This record gives sequence, structure tokens and C-alpha cells, in this order.
Amino acid sequence: NSSSTATTTQSTPVQQPSRTRIPSSKHFSTTVNTSQPAVSKDSTASSTPSSATVTQVHPLRNTWVFWFRQQRTPGNKIISYEEGIKKIAAFSSVESFWSLWTHLAPPSSLQPTTDYLLFHAGVRRPVWEDPLNLSGGKWIIRLKKGVADRLWEDLVMAIIGDQFDDCRGKPEDSPKAKSGGGKSEDGSEGAEWPEICGCTISVRQSEDIVTVWNRLDGDPKLREQIRDTLRQVLNLPPSTVMEYKSNNDSMQDKSSFRRT
Repeated sequence: NSSSTATTTQSTPVQQPSRTRIPSSKHFSTTVNTSQPAVSKDSTASSTPSSATVTQVHPLRNTWVFWFRQQRTPGNKIISYEEGIKKIAAFSSVESFWSLWTHLAPPSSLQPTTDYLLFHAGVRRPVWEDPLNLSGGKWIIRLKKGVADRLWEDLVMAIIGDQFDDCRGKPEDSPKAKSGGGKSEDGSEGAEWPEICGCTISVRQSEDIVTVWNRLDGDPKLREQIRDTLRQVLNLPPSTVMEYKSNNDSMQDKSSFRRT
């Protein structure tokens, strides 16, 4: 079911839980303190002293959604980009992230022409034409085989942990300012949209490709900030080639990576 937000789709690769690291963030604790449990807003547990132990929830600043895309069907038929995108699940806390992440197969175990996509819940579909992506672009990094698992995990941690939070355009250029504000997928009023709207990893036959999408492609200084932060959080060597491509250019030549 492509609209499910609670469980992975049937075609999504899964693995047994193995990870325990907590993403670092400016907006929530990086350690879990179980001695003073807190009740989440949507918890149904009773607040009486006799109630069972309450699960502590560490909220993320934003709600994020994982997507999965296959370019070919099991019968090897090539399908369109839109048709191949399937929603996996949304998460808004450290705990809900790990319950999902630990069951997702790492990129190294995926078949070529398979993608993982992580986008802010305000993005209705992870495509160029989405209103929150329309004026943006993406940084592209091509990886040799064998390093994607670590870099993808580090990138996801950095994005949901707000490590790109200092990368912001002019307030008057923000999507929220232009649209008069926005709501998250669950309908709640959110804070100002983050500049980073998502990231992807594309598994290919001879390489893996990582991208980081941002909302505004017209600010060179902002693009440089994102590039430098990306180098830092992924610990990339200075020789790493990074290319930027606007979503408008992608729509013109109908390509994410070619002619970047």
C-alpha cells in the first residue's frame, strides 16, 4: 500500500535490527534517560501512578518520510519514475525512526536501479514538480561501490538531526513566506520549512549516487553553505567531486544526473 505511514511496503527490502546509534541534533537529547520517562503528546497511556511504564519519546524537530523506488519491476519491465515511487513510512521521533531504520536493508544489498528517498513531510511527492521542490535544486555526489552504506546513514542522521540548520536563505525567499505558511503531512502547523527538503541514494550497476535537495537554487552563498556542511558531515576528502543541478534544469532535460 503506497499510502501507508505505519509499515513498510511489501516490496521494500528489510533486514533484522542491528543499529543502536542515536542521531545527534540541536533540538533533542542525544542520550536516552530512562529514569524520568516522558509521555508523548499522542500517548494513550494513563497518567496515574499505577499505570504501566511509559515509553519515553524523543521528538525530532520535523516529520520525515521514507520512500522507495524501483526503476524495473520483478519482470524486468522499465516503469516510470512516478509509478516506481512507493511510500514506506513517516516518523517524527528518535524511537519511530529507529523502529523503521533498523528494518530497512542497507543500500549495498539493493538491486541496481533502486533508490531510497528521505523527504520532509511537507513534500507531498519526492519529485521536481512538487511545490516545495520547484524552485530548488540538489547537490550530487557519485560514490564508488563499497562506501554507500556508511555515507547514507551519516547523511540521514545529519538531516533529521538538523545538522544543516544553519543553511538558510533570505527569509523573504522562503517557501513559507511565499505561500503564507504550510502544514505538515499530519495537518499540524510547523515551524519555518527547513532549507533542506530531502536526500536520496540511487544504487546503480557501477556506482552509487547521493543527492541532497534544497528549496532555493538562486542563492550561490546558500549553495556553498550546503556543500561545505555536506563535506563536513560526511567527512569527504577535499578531492571529492560535487555537482549542483537545479530542479528546473532537471525538468528541462528530464534527467536527475546527466548533463549536471
